[in-house]
Amino acid sequence: MQIKDYKNIYFIGIGGIGMSALARYFYSIGKNVFGYDRMDTQLTAELTAEGIDITFQESVDQIPKIYQSKEDTLIVYTPAVPVNHPQLIYFQEQQFAIKKRSQVLGLLSDNLKGIGIAGTHGKTTVSTITAHIFKSSALDCNAFLGGISRNYQSNLLLSKDSPWMVLEADEFDRSFLQLHPQLAVITSMDADHLDIYGDKSELEKSFQAFVHQIKEGGILVHKKGLILTHQGLTAYTYSLNEKADFYAENIHLVEGFYQFNLVHPGGVIKDILFSYPGKINVENAIAAASMALLCGVNADELKKALSTFKGVRRRFDYQIRTEKIVFIDDYAHHPKELWESISSVRELYPNKKITGIFQPHLYSRTRDFADGFASSLNLLDEVILLDIYPARELPIEGVSSEIILKNINVPAQICGKNELLNLLKEKDFEVLLTLGAGDIDKLVVPIKNLISKRLEC
Repeated sequence: MQIKDYKNIYFIGIGGIGMSALARYFYSIGKNVFGYDRMDTQLTAELTAEGIDITFQESVDQIPKIYQSKEDTLIVYTPAVPVNHPQLIYFQEQQFAIKKRSQVLGLLSDNLKGIGIAGTHGKTTVSTITAHIFKSSALDCNAFLGGISRNYQSNLLLSKDSPWMVLEADEFDRSFLQLHPQLAVITSMDADHLDIYGDKSELEKSFQAFVHQIKEGGILVHKKGLILTHQGLTAYTYSLNEKADFYAENIHLVEGFYQFNLVHPGGVIKDILFSYPGKINVENAIAAASMALLCGVNADELKKALSTFKGVRRRFDYQIRTEKIVFIDDYAHHPKELWESISSVRELYPNKKITGIFQPHLYSRTRDFADGFASSLNLLDEVILLDIYPARELPIEGVSSEIILKNINVPAQICGKNELLNLLKEKDFEVLLTLGAGDIDKLVVPIKNLISKRLEC
């Protein structure tokens, strides 16, 4: 059977950002959709409000009767789900059709003009900017995004007529090797997911394999300096302001946002005003713009789209922006991402005290990059470390937030999540950052409310 022939789609891990986009897609085309996730979040609440039913209990008894018909039901799961998950084991034992999220995405995109955005950092922002540019142009597009677009309040964008599909190509678990895009962007290949790859060289081999997945005669755009072979493809480079096929000149701030000229193989597009803060996001915009221009978006469409881009939830995400206090939430969970995020904030607010609250994500990542985390966090004026968010992992002996703390040389302390609000009540801060990929996002609204009350006084 083909995917379109299944009446029922059951998601194990439906609250994941990639899984939820697929759930929304199948629901939009009239399939019966149900899912499990281990906790209620803003995203699962949004899915429920849209009409998708979700259980938060892993018992097999929670599977509705219609999803127990293996002839009519496709099971989609995320590799973040443990192999001993009771529902996954049940479906495997009953010999249901079971596919990973990445396999389903690959099947859905194979017959369209796929644009795969890959990289250890920046892929969600680049994907979302790319999709917005296409949506703002005559080309239009479909998109499965790794974040919630502020312009569309969703991670799924659909078009009845456009053959273009923007895809976030995730290197975790080598998921992106299920995709065969027509065009691809690679933003970075820094060491990450070493629990999967073992070392950086293996990760780089996986990115090289992804390049080989691009359809023959396709296009590769990559950050200048990355070493990739691309036989049978047309390749271009991009950078922030170093000479490449696509790069920016005359970058300057205009009321907190960046304006620049975009140099590209066809000439120069002058005075682009990008409505999303942070210099790293200018580089992300150049990556997205390069792909759009190569596909036929014109200069006027590009300029308008970049000036109206509203950002991505949890990516340099302003919560409060006043003269007295600024509060920004960011998904940064790798040392380089932290460095880029904090550096961007420092450039915007050079004379203000910057306090960062960081929740490390995964024991293995904390172990592998503890020194790098400390080095990046030292760019702050003050650091509050939360305990490690374990996600899919069990604790590793000797690994805790303490191994980061010991190398931080600015005022720093470890605080439990339950004590954080009381600690913040006692502190004066001018710029506050919440940083991390775990459940720190659940603290954003309470912190925002606390700050709002302080501003009212």
